[in-house]
Formats: sequence, structure tokens, C-alpha cells
Amino acid sequence: MNRGLEAGVGCIEHGNLMDGSSVRLFQRTGAFYVPTLATYSALAEEGIEHGLPEAQYRKVFDVLDAGLNALELAHRAALPIVYGTDLLGGMHRRQLTELTLRAQVQPAADVIRSATTVAAELLAMRGEVGVVAPGARADLLVVDGNPLERLEVLAHPDRHQRLVMAAGRVHLNRLG
Repeated sequence: MNRGLEAGVGCIEHGNLMDGSSVRLFQRTGAFYVPTLATYSALAEEGIEHGLPEAQYRKVFDVLDAGLNALELAHRAALPIVYGTDLLGGMHRRQLTELTLRAQVQPAADVIRSATTVAAELLAMRGEVGVVAPGARADLLVVDGNPLERLEVLAHPDRHQRLVMAAGRVHLNRLG
């Protein structure tokens, strides 16, 4: 991770072995951090049944703990943290667990910003996505509940989503 940051990498995914020297490099370079904790949580719960070798499975728990510690370091240092996962196949359905995992360390507002405004900055789409503003893409999600009080309303779309709009087009409407 540190070598990548020193070489000019603009974003680090996973980054579970972050330490104080990594934090300083992130601060100096302005690089983004994407924790991807849901990956390790899913592997801890389902890795064996999806073909993860036993030796790697045993390491997953240490990596998940290290990832939570790295997230805490990044959050305390006010690094730009972006929401993201890289779950594939049978575990892809678990990607929203990232929300509740991150809530163990970060306030809900910061987790939501990581999926909206901070992600837009990483993608060089500031003002176009991640905001409700004139000229933006009109991507909206309406849920029953306040995610600032209960972040899990975003983690369980089957129970809480009421409206999904992407690029100004309604894709789901359960508003009545």
C-alpha cells in the first residue's frame, strides 16, 4: 500500500494493513481509501462453501479485524473514504453489509457521504452524481426511515426501499 501511494496511486482498495505511515502518505497524496470490509465479512460467513481454501479462510478473521482498525485510523485522520465492495458471484448479494460494518467505526452521515459525495469526487463526477442539485443525474433513493438514525434501512432494500430513481427515471415505486 505504501509503495503504491509513494508511486502516485490515487486510490487504495482493501488497505487492511494501514498504519501511521500509510495515513501520512494518504494525507500527503490526497489518495482515496476504499475499505471493502464486506468482502471479508462475506468470506468469514460463506467462504468455505464458495471454495475458499481452509488456510485462507483462517486468515479472513484477522484481516477483517485489521480492516476495522484501518478504517478507524482513516476516519480519525479524516481521509477521503469511499464506499465500495468487490463481492462477486454468490456473495454479491452481501454488498450492502458494508454499511453496517462501517457503522461500527463511522457515524452514519460519514458512511452515506462515502457512497455519495466522496465517491463522486473519486470518479471525477462531483456535482453530477452523489448530490441532489440542479443539473445532477437525478439518482434518488427513498427509504422508510432515517438512515442517519438507523443505517440499516439502506442495508435492507427489500424491506425499506420505497422509490429508486436513476438518471431521472423511476425504476421502483412502492410509495403507494
